[in-house]
Amino acid sequence: MLKIAVWISGGGTTLNNILNCVSTENLEVDVCLVVSSSSAVDGVEIAQTAGIETQIVRRGEFDSPEGYRDEMFRRCREMGVQYVVMAGFLKHVLIPSDFTNRVINIHPSLIPAFCGKGMYGNRVHQAVADSGVSASGCTIHFVDNEFDHGPIIYQQTVQLTQGDCAEDVRQKVFVAECEAYPKVLGWLNAG
Repeated sequence: MLKIAVWISGGGTTLNNILNCVSTENLEVDVCLVVSSSSAVDGVEIAQTAGIETQIVRRGEFDSPEGYRDEMFRRCREMGVQYVVMAGFLKHVLIPSDFTNRVINIHPSLIPAFCGKGMYGNRVHQAVADSGVSASGCTIHFVDNEFDHGPIIYQQTVQLTQGDCAEDVRQKVFVAECEAYPKVLGWLNAG
């Protein structure tokens, strides 16, 4: 079974979706670690309630990007994590060579549209709504050292209607995310 660490920065909705898929046996992965950039987020409580080891790593406690990177991946290495799954994790972390193509992220748009530094969460959905495009979706990709960059694994599209506001876009994209991330994790588990 695939051993994963899930990295979060907020409410844990994506973590919760993954755990729900695991509990209903629709997804065979072992979420053995949750790493959060903050202790004061609902996602930490979700992990602890599920009996998953949690670690809080705050970027501000490290003098260098390399020191931060080393601490983010230290426990992952110790636990034999095969993939790091970013689930609303908002901090930029350098990817060490031993985790190349072993860190994945989900972004709430169809990369390369509406992505890059500062483009996350509702900022993305507002930009999509403001643009008037007829489709959006989510992208799951391997993470490299650039924002919203790295080889794309899978994209799932959602259709938008004229007049959709940012909240409408968010709701439609979240449904796609709940389907797409477990699908990709299942692929990784299957090799």
